[in-house]
Amino acid sequence: MKKRMISVWQATFCMALLLGNAAVAGEAGRVGSLKGPTSMGLLSFMEKEKEAEEPNFTFEMMTAADELSAKFIKGEIDFALIPANMASILYHKTEGNVQVADINTLGVLYLVTGREDIRSVADLQGNTVYMTGKGQTPEYVLRYLLEANGLAEEDVTVEFKSEATEVVSVLAQEPSAIAVLPQPFATVACAKSGNKNMVLSDLTKEWDAVGTGTLVTGVTVVKKDFAQANPELVEQFLEAHEASAAFVNENPAETARLTVSYGIMEQAEAAEMAIPKCNITYLDGKDMQEALTGYLQVLMEQNPDSIGGTIPGEDFYYNENGKENKN
Repeated sequence: MKKRMISVWQATFCMALLLGNAAVAGEAGRVGSLKGPTSMGLLSFMEKEKEAEEPNFTFEMMTAADELSAKFIKGEIDFALIPANMASILYHKTEGNVQVADINTLGVLYLVTGREDIRSVADLQGNTVYMTGKGQTPEYVLRYLLEANGLAEEDVTVEFKSEATEVVSVLAQEPSAIAVLPQPFATVACAKSGNKNMVLSDLTKEWDAVGTGTLVTGVTVVKKDFAQANPELVEQFLEAHEASAAFVNENPAETARLTVSYGIMEQAEAAEMAIPKCNITYLDGKDMQEALTGYLQVLMEQNPDSIGGTIPGEDFYYNENGKENKN
């Protein structure tokens, strides 16, 4: 009998599928998100599930995208709110077993500094920029914008930190430092610096200025086999997520209170100021596919490795498998 050799990745992946499918039988759906705008968009949803006698979903927040994606692949969570480019990478790594269910955040990145001579990406030449997100959406957005503004990679030194709070600390100690931060941390950095001249430059506007379509930051993914086995649970999640995102934008004061109680932010006042800048949204169906495909195409032209090598196929989009587009 001929033995078949398999890679470590294949073995891990197969085991993850078995564990993941077994874990959800008769249990609540497990949701993982990053501490920031994606989790903020879930807060109303989380509150309702916490108050339910028999909750249908459980939630876990993490600070690192790599940790979140690892848990997702291992089958320890069923829904993951991750950077848009990481969804494409996981699609390729799992041989198409990952689907995007919705877009949950658009542009959330801001250029933050107390220096009066830095007002745009073009002004970054010869400077050091502190940020998080190495190998993820933030880095690729900045790299693309630098190139679009005529700057070479060596023109700007990028120093990465593991968490946004570390970048906030740098700015608090030295307000004239330059950073790229997502909301709500950009607003927190301005508040903590004590520098009244601290400014926020919206990188979404910089993106729009070079004519590249929609800037997508975060998406929600689910494994294809999980979605096929649990269609009602997926639909229930999407309906609740859509309602929760709407609640955030319509009730910033109440959401700000929840960001503090869930440990996302320390001060409700700063959270309320940040929420309108967080671009928390809900897009599914054709709107989702058009926005995400266009964004991934931009990254593909810049660096194919940033999306796993190629643009994913039609099966990458959950809503293309029958869910009505409500947008």
